[in-house]
Amino acid sequence: MPVSVDYVARETGANLWRNRLMTIAAILTVAVSLSLVGAALLLKQGAANAEVDWQRGTQVTVWMVPTASTSEINAVGSQLKALPAVHTCVYRNHAYDFAEAKKLLSDAVSSAGLTEAQVPTSWRCTPTHPADAQVVISEFAGQAGVDKVTAPLQEIHTMEETITVLQWVFLAIAVVLLLSAAVLILNTIRMAIFARRREVSVMKLVGATNWFIRVPFISEGMLQGLIGSLLAAGLVFGLHVLLNHLGDPSNPNAVLTQMRMTGWEVFGTQLVVVVVGVLIGSAGSAVAIRRFLDV
Repeated sequence: MPVSVDYVARETGANLWRNRLMTIAAILTVAVSLSLVGAALLLKQGAANAEVDWQRGTQVTVWMVPTASTSEINAVGSQLKALPAVHTCVYRNHAYDFAEAKKLLSDAVSSAGLTEAQVPTSWRCTPTHPADAQVVISEFAGQAGVDKVTAPLQEIHTMEETITVLQWVFLAIAVVLLLSAAVLILNTIRMAIFARRREVSVMKLVGATNWFIRVPFISEGMLQGLIGSLLAAGLVFGLHVLLNHLGDPSNPNAVLTQMRMTGWEVFGTQLVVVVVGVLIGSAGSAVAIRRFLDV
């Protein structure tokens, strides 16, 4: 028997309406399961964005001795800018560092009687990667005109480990939820097909081919997966809006602010959710109908 588009559309619509309670159950199963998957993927992307922002804020400071000559300062600056491990560098003069010291350590500066000329100048550098901070320290420690090189090495190591763990945790949660969604959808569709097993047997007995029987069920599962995944995509977008609303734009160091995502990143997550929903719905129906085709 040939399978026509009209037949598939008619049978799919009739089956969905005839088993509307099971249809609603399948759609809600897809929506809830894939919403959780999408949320996990969104949080993983947010953690990646937070890591990028944090990396930009990592700073290595090359402190020059207060009496360093202009040629020594320029030589260090030229080497820093030529170093692949360094992304950007900014020079801070005596006045800037003295004002900063007074702001942070006003009592200590006053009691020590420090003058502007006694405060060292500095090169404030952003490494290409946080791990490159150690390269800068090794390269410039003990160089002519350099007093010392400082970087928050322990904080860098801790933050790298934390973000890596968070990304793997979110990815593992997404995989587990995806497998759970697949099982739930498969069982829901199998129950719907089991309720119509007599109908399948009769169609087989009157000469219907396996594909003639299978296609409407696959189309039904695909439609359920599509509707459920669209609902899940809407919930994922709602989570994105909530995270952006909770983030404080005036505080760029806040975690939720650093986890902000662009519209294209959210669209990519939504697209993954919809595609996975359609595939799971179609594959679940195809697997569920197989056992009922052997009569």
